[in-house]
Amino acid sequence: MGSTRLPGTPRLLRALNDRAALELLLARGPLTRAQLGELTGLSKVTASQLVERLEERGLVSRVGEQAGGRGPNAQLYAVRPGSAYVVGVDVAADRVVAACADITGKVIGQVEMSTKDNDDPVGVVHEAVVQAASNAHAQLASVRRVVLGTPGLVDPGSGDITFAFNLPRWHRGLLAALREDLHTPVVFENDVNLAACAEAEFGAAAGIDDFVLVWAGVGVGLAIVIGGRLHHGSSGAAGEIGYLPVPGMPVNRDQSRRSQPPFGQLAGAAALRAVAREHGFRGSSAADAIRAAITAGTEGGPVLDEIARRLALGVASTCVVLDPPLVVLAGEVGQAGGSALAERVQHEVAAITLVSPKVVVTQVDEEPVLRGALLTALDAVRDEVFGSTTG
Repeated sequence: MGSTRLPGTPRLLRALNDRAALELLLARGPLTRAQLGELTGLSKVTASQLVERLEERGLVSRVGEQAGGRGPNAQLYAVRPGSAYVVGVDVAADRVVAACADITGKVIGQVEMSTKDNDDPVGVVHEAVVQAASNAHAQLASVRRVVLGTPGLVDPGSGDITFAFNLPRWHRGLLAALREDLHTPVVFENDVNLAACAEAEFGAAAGIDDFVLVWAGVGVGLAIVIGGRLHHGSSGAAGEIGYLPVPGMPVNRDQSRRSQPPFGQLAGAAALRAVAREHGFRGSSAADAIRAAITAGTEGGPVLDEIARRLALGVASTCVVLDPPLVVLAGEVGQAGGSALAERVQHEVAAITLVSPKVVVTQVDEEPVLRGALLTALDAVRDEVFGSTTG
């Protein structure tokens, strides 16, 4: 029996080589043809053919020369930024922030808009996306994907929003309306999940496959990362720890789900601000009051102890099920509490359970949801653009 030739194998190898070269150019570029050959293990001839293919596809361009020894200077190549664009959007109760990035990940246009007293979510998002692209001098037609971070549940099957506690005007059917309006792929993702994506790429969870991120802010949320992948659950509700039944808090049987859930009542921003006020620390927000307690030194200790005790109930409930090595505290309360709060939560969790994960404060200080949205959009678009380099 003769050997069976695998159809398309050379084409597949070219695609793999092209993708590897593009990733190298993103991470370490600009590079010469010879450098690309060395880093990919390809011959000089194969590396030159590769660069020519990528140039023809408009994915790389010459950006300069590298002076060498004898002979002419070597041409330097980089990924062409304008080969594709993405837009990330962070949707909150009172504002929308949108940013446009080119395929290299560089943010080149950003806009923030108020959503107070606005009854048209499609119109607000449309305007934010269009303005972000315009500020980046990018044609809307070249925006290959828009990823929106939103509070609440996103149906893993349909991709639509099924419930958003503090965005009552957001509803099923909104995804289709936005796709039709913008004429480009639009994806919803839970905002806390996107913050975890940013943490895994830039922050305290970099290089860690299993971790949870606890978002302590107006409400309390959780993102779960297992084996380097987000865990959404069958209905998208994985991580909605605000609904944890906790001792001393009434169990809410309101089917509309519009009232604050049990753990949210105990550990949400309003409750924690009240804790700080009881100890004499005031602020316009829970975060301000917590910062005031930290500034006060030992006098603020009891405030942090109580806040840590409350947060630890949710963290402990999560950790005895998932047993992650790392817990990241994020959100306005997590950031304000810093390492002083994180250390207290770590101690309390270890004291009341059989597990003792490391608890640290987030290292993504600015716009974590927006940064996670851009990362998610870039991953998908690079797969589309880079993955089809052989035509």
